[in-house]
Amino acid sequence: MTHSPHPLDPFTADEISQVREALVRAGKVGGTTRFPSVLPVEPAKEAVRSHRAGDAVTRRARVVLLDTATGVAAEAVVNATEGAVESYRELEPAKDGQPAILFEEYDRSAELVKADPRWQAAMRRRGVEDFSLTFIGPLSPGFFDEPLLRERRVLRALTFLRDHVDDSPWAHPVEGLLCEVDLIANEVLAVTDEGDVPTPVEHGNYTGEPARTTLKPISITQPEGVSFTVEGSEVTWEGWRLRVGFNAREGLTLHRISFGGDPVLHRASMAEMVVPYGDPAPWRNWISYFDAGEYLLGKNANSLRLGCDCLGVIHYFDAVLADDHGHPVAIPQAICMHEEDYGVQWKHTNILTGASDVRRSRRLVVSSFSTIGNYDYGFFWYFYLDGTIELEAKATGVVFCGAGGDNPHGAEIAPGLMAPVHQHLFCARLDTEVAGQANTVEEVDFVGVPSGPDNPRGNAFTTTTTVLDRESAAARLADPLRGRTWVVSSSDAVNRLGKPRAYQLVPKPGPTLLAQPDSSIAARAGFASKHLWVTRFHEDERYPAGEYPDQHPGGAGLPRWAAQDRPLVDEDVVLWHVFGPTHLPRPEDWPVMPVDYSGFMFKPLGFLDRNPTLDLPDFAACSHCPPGECHCAH
Repeated sequence: MTHSPHPLDPFTADEISQVREALVRAGKVGGTTRFPSVLPVEPAKEAVRSHRAGDAVTRRARVVLLDTATGVAAEAVVNATEGAVESYRELEPAKDGQPAILFEEYDRSAELVKADPRWQAAMRRRGVEDFSLTFIGPLSPGFFDEPLLRERRVLRALTFLRDHVDDSPWAHPVEGLLCEVDLIANEVLAVTDEGDVPTPVEHGNYTGEPARTTLKPISITQPEGVSFTVEGSEVTWEGWRLRVGFNAREGLTLHRISFGGDPVLHRASMAEMVVPYGDPAPWRNWISYFDAGEYLLGKNANSLRLGCDCLGVIHYFDAVLADDHGHPVAIPQAICMHEEDYGVQWKHTNILTGASDVRRSRRLVVSSFSTIGNYDYGFFWYFYLDGTIELEAKATGVVFCGAGGDNPHGAEIAPGLMAPVHQHLFCARLDTEVAGQANTVEEVDFVGVPSGPDNPRGNAFTTTTTVLDRESAAARLADPLRGRTWVVSSSDAVNRLGKPRAYQLVPKPGPTLLAQPDSSIAARAGFASKHLWVTRFHEDERYPAGEYPDQHPGGAGLPRWAAQDRPLVDEDVVLWHVFGPTHLPRPEDWPVMPVDYSGFMFKPLGFLDRNPTLDLPDFAACSHCPPGECHCAH
């Protein structure tokens, strides 16, 4: 099926090539130029809203360039349609931070470390003579204004051992050995070698176990086909309409989400995630990955496989990104979309007549997975028949370990193997458009009513509502004891009861950032100090930790934007929601971690006039009943 290009369509290979060619013609690309990121510049909202099929589409890219010989980095905006460089500026590392890490820099840093005599001596001191099976784990270094690292592009490297080429290196950490690598000078700046903690010897391999034979197969079929339709990047399903996007930084993005013909969200994405560790040991006290801003979730996306990552009747979306040299590279089946049964949607048995009615729930699933080093992250957006949206983040993979036993900052999970306590703090960005472009956000708590004339038996409780009227007052913590939610209401549309049409953000909160307020990571990941931020939309405010979190001194992103204290009532607003697990690993997480689930829901609250699933067919509940034995509806 052919379709007209849309301004929000993901990049094609030709468009990425045109971006690179425009930069080459402008003299901005040399033999040592690399492309840490090539991201779409999304058009203004009004241009998107007014676009009609067949209209001309202008495509732009924001490109980050890095000269690996000099360390000079720059940001350019390129008009791919016209083949022109529209803007170009060099970055200031001390102020802006460093561009995202290149794939080639992992291998280069490993080669430099293995060639360093100090590292070789440290390994020989531990009885390791064959370096061919060693694994160097290069990691973003954080920021601590250390004189040795100042104004340099750096990775810190830890060392792991393997018994054979397929052995899991994460089971054999070399404790007490840390290397710091300058990626531009191509030298190892420092090697720290302290302590004599034995390297754990037990393997951490998680394949090869005899498969159990007790589980019988589950077959999911849709003999009449799927209920959704796809035209280009646009999806329609049971009242939902949305566009599926993908970029190198955020990975999966969703756009122009509407339900029942009315808008809900202009854009939704996983804008950032930070993984700070709580171990004060010098080998780990600097670890705090920004998996979107430093490593790029989309660039590290998996190619998904039927029957493994996705089960059922699947529609896949491919992704096309730029590699380190700015050339297009495809990730086949980067996004999986399917329907799945989700139990009972509603049910009631009439106690007067005995009649019983039940309807089955179903949801549309749009998902992707990214692997960042030892961890794997799945992002699953669910769309329900009743108008609810849910984001579920799935953390799995291999926990990061050091050598040693239990300590106050970690737990022994295998003999001699210690996994530090850490957090996975995701930040979802919800650019709202609830029944119109002007929205207002309120915080709603359940509270008890003091005993007295208004509550003579002491049983009464009610809700209190606080309008988040300015940005300075809209950085909020969740409160499970009060059942706190946040309601986004339309300034222009009411339901049949005369109340504003609204959606409700229902959090599933855990701890926010546990590092001390005066720590480096608190400055760099200030967004993670609150569960919710509300800001007024600005097209340049895209990422909660700022544009370039790698080696950034801190203060960028949400705290800086909120300090502008712009009014929020009846405005175009953006919700930034922080959630995720705080993880003290357990033996059951080894050698590969069962999925840890976290997320939130965005539910209609007076957006609709009644339950929108009253018209569900009863055969949805009876499709698996034997002939003549269906009693689901009468």
